[in-house]
Amino acid sequence: MSFQFEQGEILLVNKPYTWTSFDVVGKMRSMIRKQLGLRKIKIGHAGTLDPLASGLLILCTGKFTKRIEEFQGLEKEYAGTFRLGATTPSFDLETEPEQFLPFEHIQEAEIRDAACRFTGTFNQVPPAFSAKKIDGKRAYIYARNEINVEMESRPVTISAFEITRIALPEIDFRIVCSKGTYIRSLAQDFGKILGCGAHLTALCRTRIGNFYLRDAYDIEDLEAKLICQKNNSD
Repeated sequence: MSFQFEQGEILLVNKPYTWTSFDVVGKMRSMIRKQLGLRKIKIGHAGTLDPLASGLLILCTGKFTKRIEEFQGLEKEYAGTFRLGATTPSFDLETEPEQFLPFEHIQEAEIRDAACRFTGTFNQVPPAFSAKKIDGKRAYIYARNEINVEMESRPVTISAFEITRIALPEIDFRIVCSKGTYIRSLAQDFGKILGCGAHLTALCRTRIGNFYLRDAYDIEDLEAKLICQKNNSD
């Protein structure tokens, strides 16, 4: 199979841990230019993943960049881990844990009941450490400079919240949700409900609409396919 990047491709990529979504776009653009000799290529991603998350990222090239907004609006599915007993300013491992609280008394029934309380449609406040724009700047820029800004809530929908493992202080989950849902904020709010604090320690996006992580390329595999395509065209 040969990629037709100029005409348009939809690429499913497994975003590596610690990479930003823009890192993936930049790497892909660089590989296309280097291996296929295309000087100009339209390419973008359809939905940001945090650096400390991995999983499915949709890249669009050529004419399919016009469909980015369509893909961004699709339902998402995630698997990950909350850690009870402490919060962090970023709601994940980007910042150090603080406000340590006892968690040993929390019962399984309480955990599963808390998950049920977060299904449906409700207003959610995005994390201060997020890519959401405020007055033209990303919110995380203010947060990293210790500048407080008001984060407005917005409606999100969680259609499934399944607890898949309980090994306190860790809780594994599967979540199906709407566009714009912040799983880190959910971790923070989940900890509040249980009264012991919580933060996100692992997250993987497994599905976007009808696109699945199991069908995605690793970056290394994509590079190997591009090298093969170049060799076959020489």
